[in-house]
Amino acid sequence: MLTRRRLIASASAGAATLAAPGLVRAQVTTRRNLSTFHAQDWRDHFKSVGRVSIVCDTVSRALHFWGSGGKDYRVFPTSVPRTDELTRRGYATIVRKRVGPVWTPTATMRAENPTLPEHIPPGPDNPLGSHALYLSWPSYLIHGTHDKAKIGRRSSAGCIGLYNEAIAELYPLVPIGAQVRLV
Repeated sequence: MLTRRRLIASASAGAATLAAPGLVRAQVTTRRNLSTFHAQDWRDHFKSVGRVSIVCDTVSRALHFWGSGGKDYRVFPTSVPRTDELTRRGYATIVRKRVGPVWTPTATMRAENPTLPEHIPPGPDNPLGSHALYLSWPSYLIHGTHDKAKIGRRSSAGCIGLYNEAIAELYPLVPIGAQVRLV
């Protein structure tokens, strides 16, 4: 039933959508992605939670974080690899961290797209965003992104991407040696 209150509310929502379409799209994508999250338990993935643990779930497109001792649990929406061939699964550790990472395309990326530069310095054009956590697998990272439309999608060349705000929150919590599992 259409009431005056509903008519005003829908008109206000329509005006907000026209005023900020990018923001609305980002919120809708995040809402859809958040609804697919399933709570995880570190015991399903690791023998011990005596250290920081991370599970990157490529199906629900979520990163699950447990602080040392398992009491601090957080979940973040992610982007995941574009294809199963690009997706590496298994156990790894965090071997390096970088604020303002430099992006260096892999040889495969440069072969596919010879116009790619040898590297991109930190900044808004860098696909690694504001922070990066390097895995023990070469060329695989957990990193931020300036392109918010990628989160919640199969959009990466193998890495796990987070909103820059999320990686900035996660970064100080994750020490070198943290255990990681990609499923």
